[in-house]
Amino acid sequence: MIRSLLLASAACALALPAAAQTVAIVNARIEPVSSAAIPNGTLVIKDGKIAALGASVTVPAGAKVIDAKGGVVTPGFIAPSSNLAASEVSGVRETRDDGTGNALSAAFDISYAINPASTFIGLARDGGITSSAVTPVLTGTGGGAHEHADDGVVEEMTAGKSGDGDPPLFGGQAAFIRLKAGATDIVEASKLAVTVSLGESGARAAGGSRGADLVLIRSALEDARAFAARRAAFEQGATRDFGLSRLDLQALIPVVQGKIPLLIRVSRAADIRQALKLAAEEKIKIVLEGVEEGWMVAPEIAKAKVPVILDPQADLPDSFEALGSRLDNAARLHAAGVSVAINGSRDFNNLRQERLNAGLAVANGLPYAAALAGVTLVPAKIWGQDGKVGSLEVGKLADVVVWNGDPLETTSWPTTVLVGGVEQPKDGRHEQLKARYVASDQSGYPPAYR
Repeated sequence: MIRSLLLASAACALALPAAAQTVAIVNARIEPVSSAAIPNGTLVIKDGKIAALGASVTVPAGAKVIDAKGGVVTPGFIAPSSNLAASEVSGVRETRDDGTGNALSAAFDISYAINPASTFIGLARDGGITSSAVTPVLTGTGGGAHEHADDGVVEEMTAGKSGDGDPPLFGGQAAFIRLKAGATDIVEASKLAVTVSLGESGARAAGGSRGADLVLIRSALEDARAFAARRAAFEQGATRDFGLSRLDLQALIPVVQGKIPLLIRVSRAADIRQALKLAAEEKIKIVLEGVEEGWMVAPEIAKAKVPVILDPQADLPDSFEALGSRLDNAARLHAAGVSVAINGSRDFNNLRQERLNAGLAVANGLPYAAALAGVTLVPAKIWGQDGKVGSLEVGKLADVVVWNGDPLETTSWPTTVLVGGVEQPKDGRHEQLKARYVASDQSGYPPAYR
């Protein structure tokens, strides 16, 4: 019995990454993102944080040395908006926890749905991603599988709800996760934003009109302010009726107080202008996601100092609200002074597209440094995590990737991924399946596997 327990403990230890240690990455082109590149330098990690980096840094005695062999070292990439660890199989409703359902709207907190054992976390790390914002979407009340849009956003919307109150409009509250293997809790921060849609999706949720969507959003913000000011009276039943539940109103208070932003999913130029007008008149912070026609209103977005999250591959007019889509959207927005974060697919199993999308944006005019920042420092700033991750600076968490070449090229791949200074296993689902079925000696397998 004791022997069995010892063997089980040993197996668990082998499955987890080693503890943080002093590590020196040498012979590397270092891309700090927040400062100029170091053509040939050394980066030192100690106690899970970056201790030193530069062209003349000395390797500490006893440090584990990783030879980059002329490769590139970058901060770990950040997925700015995804459903990673909150969804598994797009067509199986029971595995999807990234949507609100019909009981909650703004109050839905996606952090409670995060699965640190998700099979897609290893796949994301294999693509150089070490952290992600996990952002919820508004879903309908149907019992079947979610309709799955090309961009990964769940589009099964409701035209309202029966009974009193406003229809649910908000997707819920976003979280930020770090992809450390073996961790039982990977949520770094929660309640970072409340999501909402304008345009076609928002219109469907509100009953069929963009105008109704905006009226109801403004009404919800007004109710949240009134609720915050008269909470005691509300509890005593001494206030007017509100369109949202107590939980939803409570979740919107940080939005109307300017503490967290609304993440607004929007495509059409006219709808983007409405989002900017909403932010200015309601005095709230916003982040825009999608912005396929953003280039048309780039100066206005820049003037409002609103960051955007976009997919540079979105260049086909697959809907009426995206007729102006074009491949140089990111370049034009950046040239106007907009902070641009680059997404891959929102979908859990396609996050590897993020770095390729950054490369595509460079091919269509976005400066290389801006593209690299778009997958690291810009999303870190959007989500308030830039004091910890997003660039290679002394004192920051050592979420670091060593690449065998230019990380924005399709032929380059990570050779080493560290999260908090700990080297991560190459344990994507494809690697696990390979190890299981390609073994030369299968004598120990059950008959069905031989």
